[in-house]
Amino acid sequence: MVKAIKFNAQGDRIDEITLPESIFDIDVNSPKVLLHEVITMFLGNQRQGNVQKKNRAMTAGSTRKLFKQKGTGNARVGSRRSPIRVHGGKAFAIFPKDWYRKIPRTKKRMALLVALTDRAREGRIFVIDSLSYDKPNTKKAIELIGKIMPEKGRKLLVTAGHHIPTVKSFTNIPEVMTDRADSLNAYQILKSSYILLTQDALNKVQEVFGS
Repeated sequence: MVKAIKFNAQGDRIDEITLPESIFDIDVNSPKVLLHEVITMFLGNQRQGNVQKKNRAMTAGSTRKLFKQKGTGNARVGSRRSPIRVHGGKAFAIFPKDWYRKIPRTKKRMALLVALTDRAREGRIFVIDSLSYDKPNTKKAIELIGKIMPEKGRKLLVTAGHHIPTVKSFTNIPEVMTDRADSLNAYQILKSSYILLTQDALNKVQEVFGS
């Protein structure tokens, strides 16, 4: 049974709640191996893979042989596109490559639950009753974060939906990230030292990932 401290919208502690065991308190065989595999594939999928170098066929210039093969005393040479000449083509040019690898849905979800369990057991997950911003207010957001979580360490704010004033209030704060509850992934969780969920976001996480 893992618990989390709950705060009100002003950042005052009001309660201690029990987190759902099906999400925040699970055990799997070899969790480190699972996380390493899923996160490695996730980061690989972020690569654009659009690097391009010119080989000798793509390099501008004549293909004429610069001088005759024998009789000049010089080393035999081909065209000006040769890789050994200045501005010549690259011998083993790099071409665009698709780095995408499909991550199995079950494995991806299990990695997320393992990451959430790790943060919950360490007491790094906090719940806030609600966040209400009629317009962006970074100063108010900084004060709220300072009351709830330690100063050092990356922080992740999880909301139930994309509420623009709320997101903009926290976007400009260093080491603070925001995301929706239904798009969480293991990499985000492990990258963050502390997780702050709104009550609606916690319900959404339970609805999406608890089944």
